[in-house]
Amino acid sequence: MNAALLHSDLFLLTATVGLYCFGSALYRRLHMPLLHPVLLTFVAMIGVLRLCGVEYVRYREAVRVLDFGLGLSVVALGYLLYEQLDAMRGRTVPILVATLAGCVAGILSVVWIAEAFGAGRQILTSLAPKSVTVPIAVAVVEPLGGITALTSVVVFCVGIFGSLCGDRVLGCCGVYDPHARGFALGAAAHGIGTARAVELGAAEGALAGVAMALMGLCTAVLLPLIEKFLY
Repeated sequence: MNAALLHSDLFLLTATVGLYCFGSALYRRLHMPLLHPVLLTFVAMIGVLRLCGVEYVRYREAVRVLDFGLGLSVVALGYLLYEQLDAMRGRTVPILVATLAGCVAGILSVVWIAEAFGAGRQILTSLAPKSVTVPIAVAVVEPLGGITALTSVVVFCVGIFGSLCGDRVLGCCGVYDPHARGFALGAAAHGIGTARAVELGAAEGALAGVAMALMGLCTAVLLPLIEKFLY
């Protein structure tokens, strides 16, 4: 195949979307956690890029329209919160407290662990927003001098781990309430965890959506403050 075609925007964008659609269809048919469409697309695109000799910078430029779409999804989180007002009614204080605690614990845990292994300030900043959706994590990290590519990969890995293992971990910890399970998945594993919560049930999915939106907002506000005073 022509090298110019393999490096073209059209080929790279079509390959990304096509692989995701294929992965989604396969996941719906087999329902195996290890065949999550995001994971399949991630692994498959690494193989495609290496086979075609495409650098990451070139790939990111080719799929910038997807980055634009991710940005729009952040705005959609506001509607998600509005849509789940009934689910939040009567639980506002516990939800806000859980969001604040989850945000602080999520940031501090990864920062302290990475710091113990000798990671520098730039790496720490890049890892800190691991539990929020990619558009927010990247938008927060970039002005602070973090490595956005590293942030994207870490957020992806956290989401996949939460989707694959989150409900099992919660079960081992004795957390069986559907609202608590959903909120935990959304708070710890952002969009991918929310998708898993929706599969578990309507209650889980509703609270996971709320958690994902609130965690993004809380992290965007708190991370610059924590970054300034903590390390």
